[in-house]
Amino acid sequence: MGKILVTGSLHYDIVIHAHHRPEKGETVIGSGCSYKFGGKGGNQAVSAAKAGAQVSFAGAVGTDTQGEFLRGVLHEHGVDTAGIAVTDAVPSGMSVALMDAEGDYGAVVVSNANNLIDPAQFSHDVLWQQVDMLLLQNEVPEAVNLNAAREAKRRGVRVCLNAAPARELCAGMRAAVDLLVVNGVEARDLSGIVVNDLAGACEAAQWLSQHYPAVVVTAGEHGVAWSEAGNPSQSLPAEKITLVSTHGAGDCFMGMLCTSLLNGDTLADAVAKANRAAAEHVSRKA
Repeated sequence: MGKILVTGSLHYDIVIHAHHRPEKGETVIGSGCSYKFGGKGGNQAVSAAKAGAQVSFAGAVGTDTQGEFLRGVLHEHGVDTAGIAVTDAVPSGMSVALMDAEGDYGAVVVSNANNLIDPAQFSHDVLWQQVDMLLLQNEVPEAVNLNAAREAKRRGVRVCLNAAPARELCAGMRAAVDLLVVNGVEARDLSGIVVNDLAGACEAAQWLSQHYPAVVVTAGEHGVAWSEAGNPSQSLPAEKITLVSTHGAGDCFMGMLCTSLLNGDTLADAVAKANRAAAEHVSRKA
C-alpha cells in the first residue's frame, strides 16, 4: 500500500461547552473548555493514520507553541511532517468551537499560517515519493489545492476532495478531482438539491456524479449516499448509536474512507467502513 498525502489546514482548537449556543447578542455561561489538535487537514491525516495508512502532510504553522503542538501531534501518530513549513510571518491557525448539550457544535476558524502554504512546493518530487492518493479540503486557498491536484494528476495519483467548506471550484479543480466528498449543506450548495434526508442525498450524489467520477454525500443522522460516473446512487442508513458529540465526525469518515480505498476496497465497501467508523466516533467522548 502506498501513502496518502494530505494537504490542508492545521488549527489549534479551543472547544467551549455550554447548554446551548448563543443567539445574536446573548451571553451564555459555559460549563467547560478544552484545547485540542484540529483543522480538517490535520484531523483527516490523523484519522487515516489511525486507520492504518502511511500519511504525509503538507501545510504551514507559525513559530509559536501552538505550531509546535500541532506538529507534535502529527508526529505522535506517525504522520510525516517534513512538508510542513514554519513561518514567523503570522501565528498558527486556530478555531473556536461552541458545543451544546445535545452534542452539536458551530465553529469560527482563523486560518493564519494556513494561508501561507506555498503552492510551488508540489512540483518537488520528494513530496510525492510512494504517494498513491492526495487528500484535500477547502480550508486552504484554492491555488494550493489546484497546484497539488495538478501535480497529483501528472503523476497518476488519485485526488480526493472533501469540499468543506463549500465554495465554487474553478474548472481546473473540477477536472482534477477523482472523488468528491460533501455533506448535505455542501451538496446543496454545489448541486442546488436540498438534502434533508437520504433520498435527497441520493439525488444530489447522482447529479454531482455527472460532473465528477465518483461522489459521496454524507447526510448526518440519515446516512450516506454515493454514486459513480452518473450511475444510479446507492445509500446506507446511519448506524444506530447514542450521540455524544458530532465534532470531528466528518474527518473521521474521510480518514477511514481514503485508507480503505488505498487498500483496494470498492467505493461501496469503503463507504460502509467509513460510515461505521464515524458512528463509533460520535458515540464516544473525544
